[in-house]
Order: sequence, then C-alpha cells, then structure tokens
Amino acid sequence: MEEFTMIWIIIIVVIVLLILGYVALYNGLQTAKVYTEESWSQIDVQLKRRNDLIPNLVETTKGYAKHEKETFAKVVELRNQMVQLPADAHEEKMEVSNQLSGTLKSIFALAESYPDLKANQEFTKLMEELTNTENKIAYSRQLFNSSAASYNQKLMTFPSNMVAKAHGLEKVNYLEVPAEEKIAPKVSFE
Repeated sequence: MEEFTMIWIIIIVVIVLLILGYVALYNGLQTAKVYTEESWSQIDVQLKRRNDLIPNLVETTKGYAKHEKETFAKVVELRNQMVQLPADAHEEKMEVSNQLSGTLKSIFALAESYPDLKANQEFTKLMEELTNTENKIAYSRQLFNSSAASYNQKLMTFPSNMVAKAHGLEKVNYLEVPAEEKIAPKVSFE
C-alpha cells in the first residue's frame, strides 16, 4: 500500500511540475510579446511628437522659402497620411515615416540656403526638437527590433515553441531600413 501511495505522489509531483513549466513558458512568451508591443508604442509616441512639430516647422519656414511650396505640400501630405493610418498598421506607418524623414531632410537643407532662416530662433529650436525626435525614433526602432528578436527567439526554441503553437502566437516582423537609405552616398572632392 505504501508503495502505491508513493507512486501516486510521484505522478502528482510530475504533473504539477509539468503544469508549472507550461505556465512559466506561457508567461515568458506573453512577457516578450508585451515588451514588443510596448516598444512599438514608443515608436508611435515619437511619430506623434514629430507629427505635432511639423506644422510649426512648416509655418516658420514658409515665409523664408516661398518657392519651396512643393516640399511643404509633400511634408504636410505625408504627415496627414501618417495621422490617418490605423494604430495597428505598423509597416505602413514606418513606410510613410521613412518618406517623411527623407522629405524633412530637404527642409533642414533650406537653412543652408537661407541664412536668415538659419538665424531664426524658432526655426533653430524646432530643428533641434525634430532632430532629437528623429534620433528617438531611430532608438525606438532598435528597441522594437531587439524586443521582436527576443520574442521571435522564444517562438522558435524548444519547448516554448510548442506552447506558442498551442496558443497561435505568431512571429513579429522586424522594422527594416528602406533600400534607398542603404546605398552609400557618393563623396567627391573635385
């Protein structure tokens, strides 16, 4: 009888350990998923901040560079496009964000052509804020990709991959640099 009781105790302990292991794996997956979602939220916050700064920059710059209307129109169009995208359209947001970053570079370049604009304190302040925001966006993208890598690793490694499949958890795509930004600029000293 005592041997029978010992077998049942061992079976119960093994079952409890398996359940605790399963719960620990599931919680680890959910934690990694939350970190990935939170890191996307950081990108979203910085994109909103940039979108809030753009109208002020455009208005400040307009008076100095009236013939740059096409550039201003493109910046405003891309900003409005970004604001209208649904919250879960991560890839589309990053695509529009990349286009917006490229267009903003041309506004930054205007300061070189217009010394009065460069001396304008409001413009300088906005440029600094936008530059800081662009840096924060870049950092947030790195954080997102790191969080996604950690989460995806858990989805692919044993035994957490079995728990992930049981709960239908899917891989998160990384944010990638647009192809045109990967091309090295040509430098000439002629």
